[in-house]
Amino acid sequence: MKAIAASEVAARNDSGYPEPFRSRVLPREKRALGDAFGLRHIGVNLTTLFPGVESSMRHWHDREDELIYVLEGEVVLRTDAGEQVLGPGMVAGFRAGDADAHQLVNRSDRPAVYLEISNRDAADRAAYADVDMACAQDASGRYVFTHRDGSPY
Repeated sequence: MKAIAASEVAARNDSGYPEPFRSRVLPREKRALGDAFGLRHIGVNLTTLFPGVESSMRHWHDREDELIYVLEGEVVLRTDAGEQVLGPGMVAGFRAGDADAHQLVNRSDRPAVYLEISNRDAADRAAYADVDMACAQDASGRYVFTHRDGSPY
């Protein structure tokens, strides 16, 4: 399999976040395009963010770079610098280790579609700027969310 239609990749509508954060990011659809080809070093998601939904809690990664490319609709990028509206053709990037946390919010009345691209690093940790949460992968590769002090949810 060398090429497929992105719509052939099953859409996930889930989140590993504990409540009360999970309900803030759902519903959404993520199609793990990189996984469909067995990619090990980069992750690529085709994400549909529905009106009124947040992409994630505002966060940053210590070892993973991220790039967002908006294909359809409109999202608001929230960082320490403030807010910026992103529309089709706009791109935003976030360097690993840069503690300027980021998040996308769909404040429009229609779905927004964008690509999320990042490197995959099993030692990566995510920090959340506005909520008491941290994230790392366990030995099996599963994302584990804890309070900032390391205690479980």
